[in-house]
Amino acid sequence: MLIIKRQRFIIVYQTFFGQKLKIMKKALTGFLLLAVISLHAQQKVIQLYNGPAPGSESWTWDEKQLDSNAWHTPVVYNVSHPTLTVFTPNPAVNTGTAVIVCPGGAFHALSINSEGNDVAKWLNQKGITAFVLRYRLAHSLTNDPVAELSSKTPKQTEEADRAAIPLGIADGRQAIAYVRQHATEYGISPSRIVIIGFSAGGTVAASSAYNYTPENRPDYVAPIYAYMPPELQGTIAADAPPMFLVAASDDQLGLAPHSIDLYNKWIASKHSAELHLYVKGGHGFGMRKQNIPTDHWIDRFGDWLDLQGLLKPIDPKIAAAMEKAALLRSQQDWPNLRRYAEQNDKIPPPAASEKRVVFLGNSITDGWIRSDSSFFAGKPYYDRGISGQTTPQMLVRFREDVINLKPAVVVILAGINDIAENTGPSKLEDVFGNIVSMAQLAKAEHIKVVISSVLPANHFPWRPSIVPTEKVIQLNQMLKDYADKNGIVYLDYYSAMVDSEKGLPKNLSFDGVHPTLAGYRIMEPLAEKAITEALKRK
Repeated sequence: MLIIKRQRFIIVYQTFFGQKLKIMKKALTGFLLLAVISLHAQQKVIQLYNGPAPGSESWTWDEKQLDSNAWHTPVVYNVSHPTLTVFTPNPAVNTGTAVIVCPGGAFHALSINSEGNDVAKWLNQKGITAFVLRYRLAHSLTNDPVAELSSKTPKQTEEADRAAIPLGIADGRQAIAYVRQHATEYGISPSRIVIIGFSAGGTVAASSAYNYTPENRPDYVAPIYAYMPPELQGTIAADAPPMFLVAASDDQLGLAPHSIDLYNKWIASKHSAELHLYVKGGHGFGMRKQNIPTDHWIDRFGDWLDLQGLLKPIDPKIAAAMEKAALLRSQQDWPNLRRYAEQNDKIPPPAASEKRVVFLGNSITDGWIRSDSSFFAGKPYYDRGISGQTTPQMLVRFREDVINLKPAVVVILAGINDIAENTGPSKLEDVFGNIVSMAQLAKAEHIKVVISSVLPANHFPWRPSIVPTEKVIQLNQMLKDYADKNGIVYLDYYSAMVDSEKGLPKNLSFDGVHPTLAGYRIMEPLAEKAITEALKRK
């Protein structure tokens, strides 16, 4: 929900993974199957750009979420590092279609559930891989973007929008390019990429239908009650994508004519378009239930997807080619060395007095810079987390992402995804052995080591059949004993964050595994203290 002040009135806008590394041809097929299964239901977060996003390199504020506000729905704000959150369907029903979802929020916030995550979950039920885009927004100076936005004058709002809109549109284009480039990785077709957006997110989606390149051209576009005035439109190309539009006649922002205008122009240029204009629904209905016909707009969207052939499994020939490409990719870059290769090449040797630190890990480390970029700003700290990785993958990339950067200290945080069995069953001894091997490699290169405890966890949202509680405790004890015996600093996050149920409390984690900003704020002084201690040791 979003409150926007417009001249004479205030409008309510409703708006992981470990086993000992063995490369054997006989095991490859089984490994790939397990990898595909583990991907299902795991919400992976992808950094949209390698490094700072172009055009906002100086932005240092941190993304935050506000659950309790005047809109009565969770919102995300202060996005400075755009991301895609991946929602994967059951592999057995995967259609090979991808939909990028752009929540709305007047470019000041994102209605992350009713116009984002809830849409993605519905799409998963249809066999569609969904990518929820958190695009860049205007900077909120307070902790309540809802109240802040409603207090702005029209001029202030327009100035903020003028700066944010081009960046949001750029993020939409980059999201399409990313999904197309990584299509085989997610089992989707590069010619079945849909982008849907709501209100301001509809601006992002609709804008992608103009001035595109082969890399970022959407195959289908769905602006939902979009803000898309003529000045944001461009020339409709000969290969413009089919368009699906939804709006309500009683839209409080008066945006229904924007959808009608897009529809008329698409039809006049002899391109495919479908428009659903409801008598009642207001603005920002998203996935909310009002017990009126707009409750079922998503079903009409499903009908349209079906008519386009997007709910049917992809052509067997394409599927075979994708399977072959995925196999080749797994053989060639299983540890994902490409993720940081370009960034690593640009990093100069450390200065004589520089105390460089590399943070190596999985999604917990990967998400750290997005949640609290200020922790890394102005320091020789390098985040080398990769979402979903297990300890054998980290061990393989240890030289490229740690040793070659010549750090003074490496902070290793790993093991939780191994316990989750995302790449198959793992013995704790093997997980422990992989971490020890990384520590030994570091010591051989005169790099000080900090071994982190695994964070508390008593369940896995993506694998509910596994109860990790005791394995986390056992692995942490093994790591602590090794660190104590070998003069290595042991960084104990677990004791500082565990609750009475041996998990992460709700105020420190949004899913019981990944920290919130409050969680990272507990981790940060502990990490700083451990790094200082490691630098003192011989």
